[in-house]
Amino acid sequence: MADYIEGKRPVVEALRTHVPVKRILMADNVQRDGLITDILRKARNLDVPVASVPRKKLDELSDHGSHQGVVAEAEPFEYVNVTAVLKAAQRSAEEHDGRALVVVLDHITDAGNLGAIARSAESVGAAGIVIPNKRAARVTAATYKSSAGAIAHIPVTQVANISSCLERLKKEGFWVAAATEHAADYIWDANLKGKIALVLGNEGEGVSSLVLGNCDFGVKLPQVGGISSLNVAQASTACMYEWLRQNRTAAEGLRG
Repeated sequence: MADYIEGKRPVVEALRTHVPVKRILMADNVQRDGLITDILRKARNLDVPVASVPRKKLDELSDHGSHQGVVAEAEPFEYVNVTAVLKAAQRSAEEHDGRALVVVLDHITDAGNLGAIARSAESVGAAGIVIPNKRAARVTAATYKSSAGAIAHIPVTQVANISSCLERLKKEGFWVAAATEHAADYIWDANLKGKIALVLGNEGEGVSSLVLGNCDFGVKLPQVGGISSLNVAQASTACMYEWLRQNRTAAEGLRG
């Protein structure tokens, strides 16, 4: 299913962050202004076709009537299968003295959070991201924006059952760590060396009890401030960098 991006500024941002845009539909009576000129220039530079259509066509495509005479049609995101993520993890382990990270998202619902998590995952060299195929955020234009384009450079797989996927990861030599505020141990004291599957939970409820039951151990971030918790994207970054820190002696080419 195509992902439609409505409005002048959102389309400019989609082109800027290299969302894979198939084509741009522009109302035949749209008023030329600076944003329209910018869209046309970026589309030309990226070889994205621009079609002039009746405004009624855009009204029919619009979800909330805010297209401003411009709609971009994005290509559907290409997910991979679990095997592709496992192969990427194996390559990571072979190239980096046994370290590999797979990020498993237990029904994250916000596409922007998915993108922010993907940006950190790509930054630390994670092998891939696992998301459910139902009742969870999928990769959209918002994901490209919040990931600063990083989502295009890390494998993402959709699975029917998170717990079954965790069992498969265990069989491949992964230890499964759940990031949860209910954990007994701080993440600094946990052993995150080697092949780790990091499980992050839903924005409101955290990691579900069913998924927690399939994790090897839990970890939490220490907090000394007055705010109750970080959001899942912020917490994921801290957890992933702790994994990278613990594996730093094996990490090649780290940039200071």
